Amino acid sequence: MSAVNAAGWRPSMGEGSTGTPLTTNSGDRGLMLEEALSFELGADGKCGVDIDVPARSPAAGVSKFLRKSAPALPGLTEPEVVRHYTRLSRQNYAIDLGPFPLGSCTMKHNPRLNEKMARLPGFADVHPMQPQGTVQGALEVIEQLADWLITLTGMASVAMSPKAGAHGELCGLLCIRAALDARGETRDVVLVPESAHGTNPATAAFAGFKVQSIPATPEGRVDVEALKAKLGPNVAGVMITNPNTCGLFEPELKTIADAVHEAGGYVYCDGANFNAIVGKVRPGDLGVDAMHINLHKTFSTPHGGGGPGAGPVVLSEALAPFAPLPFVTRGADGSIHLVEEENRGEGHDKAFGRMVAFHGQMGMFTRALTYILSHGADGLRQVAEDAVLNANYVLRSCDDVLQAPFGASGPCMHEALFSDAGLADGFSTLDIAKGLIDEGFHPMTVYFPLVVRGAMLVEPTETESKAGLDRFIGSLRSLAERAKQGDDTLHSAPHFAPRRRLDETLAARKPVLVWQGDVAPAGTPSLSEIGGS
Repeated sequence: MSAVNAAGWRPSMGEGSTGTPLTTNSGDRGLMLEEALSFELGADGKCGVDIDVPARSPAAGVSKFLRKSAPALPGLTEPEVVRHYTRLSRQNYAIDLGPFPLGSCTMKHNPRLNEKMARLPGFADVHPMQPQGTVQGALEVIEQLADWLITLTGMASVAMSPKAGAHGELCGLLCIRAALDARGETRDVVLVPESAHGTNPATAAFAGFKVQSIPATPEGRVDVEALKAKLGPNVAGVMITNPNTCGLFEPELKTIADAVHEAGGYVYCDGANFNAIVGKVRPGDLGVDAMHINLHKTFSTPHGGGGPGAGPVVLSEALAPFAPLPFVTRGADGSIHLVEEENRGEGHDKAFGRMVAFHGQMGMFTRALTYILSHGADGLRQVAEDAVLNANYVLRSCDDVLQAPFGASGPCMHEALFSDAGLADGFSTLDIAKGLIDEGFHPMTVYFPLVVRGAMLVEPTETESKAGLDRFIGSLRSLAERAKQGDDTLHSAPHFAPRRRLDETLAARKPVLVWQGDVAPAGTPSLSEIGGS
């Protein structure tokens, strides 16, 4: 027990009565355990399992593929492996541990009932190649969910197969392109407001369109007159996010849609923020032609873990014929079958193709339908009302210590937007975000939307209690006041996390993702680990 662990990290824990910095011999802090890499923990000659030497050499017949040396794998016993990954799991911050106020990316509590339903063998073990007669229950789930999505959005049809939000955006734009092709028109411009999601212009460009930006008004909404001025025979459509990324509802969406339609274009709505209006507003009534719905955000299973996700796209009557295959449909005998290329027939003969190999993500479909059925229509309306109420509570509880750039634009929707204007010179959004880690919260979205300098986008979601919100608000207010008073310790936050502030620019531009075998000497943390530059 002579030194800190192999990673060479010794956390600072303040000062003792003599002014001497307090540390621990192990490098751990209470029960917050520092964890080295498995390569640093392992040793040559150790192995988790014993395998008998085979009677016949496995090298026979594959000699040309034999390695010249042993692979550089860490030598660990089974208990060491189990403890290593268990310790790592304790360092994860998750929605089950505390609030996750990540703006623009709903991270809310997920009822365990949804997980239980998704893990029923009939859904969890279903195989996409099974004969359709053996999976009628699974197809029924897809059909019921599709009906709910059409009802909730007031649209004519829904393509269930897209796998995520941006995938759904691409689906909608390909439907628009197919519709334009059917009209014999070539339009190559998509208008994207500054207040739209960042994926929108990327998706439009990926789909082969030229992107033209539409400015936001001083109130944080789409500049309608600027948009109208851009309309013309080359405009395929507009991609608009509603509620937008400034946390505001776009009340003139119907006016915008009418103008775009009159000019021969289509309206794509980014539905990632649908949880703020579900049960309250039907996008179809506002003239929307296509909108993806992030099932994992609005209805269940917040994203952020790399999926699998699901991004069904609801479509207007004008775009429905061009939706990708497959489609779930019910026959005259009551059975459900899939409309595929070989049997698409009338009604689906204009489909632009298919986007995925199979029918979608069964687990997500089951979770979403469970969420919808367990809430009911009145419960879904309550979801939207609670999300908006919580966000406005955060906004109005902090707008005296943090600048709210659109605070005078009226109530926000599900997100509260702040900026770092008004903090003391030298203090920024990053200092507030890192300080939140010390306070025990995952930081909010920072520096987005781009329309606000030093943005802090907070989405408390509908599942946080008032007590939980008050705790978060108290921490956010404390950090803002410290930044206003010039508390330099904020510059080196976090102080109580397994790692101090890292060089994020270096990490992004020159990530080290492969073990290189060069361990820093014990007890000599790098400048970036201690908050230096």
